[in-house]
Amino acid sequence: MPVEVTQRTSRGFKDISMSFQENPLTNDLIPLKNENAIAQSIKNLILTSPGERFFNPNLGSGIFESLFDNIDFISATQLQASAENIINTYEPRVRLIEVKVDPRPDDNAFVMTVSYEIVGINAAAQSLSFPLTKIR
Repeated sequence: MPVEVTQRTSRGFKDISMSFQENPLTNDLIPLKNENAIAQSIKNLILTSPGERFFNPNLGSGIFESLFDNIDFISATQLQASAENIINTYEPRVRLIEVKVDPRPDDNAFVMTVSYEIVGINAAAQSLSFPLTKIR
């Protein structure tokens, strides 16, 4: 008897906004849904340092520690590998397509672009881009 393979679909994803803005009518926190919730989750994973989360000390990418290295293609490759590892390990809702890290020595920063597909909902491939700068 052949085994049937079923495609899992989700009803959607929901999270609270990190801005903690309130709905003016209900005073509830404004939620993020689907693509926006996952984009926030990916960015939070990448920007979290190991040991920052009390009950999960291994969670984190260590990217901020790497920002004090030289801003060159070697450091960009290390940042790319760290981002790929953290996303593949802790974000099962996405299928990672690509992580690009562009060194910008004149700006003293890197620009990270993460491309991914969301698993379980019918949505186009997503792209999230943000700067990585030293904060000290």
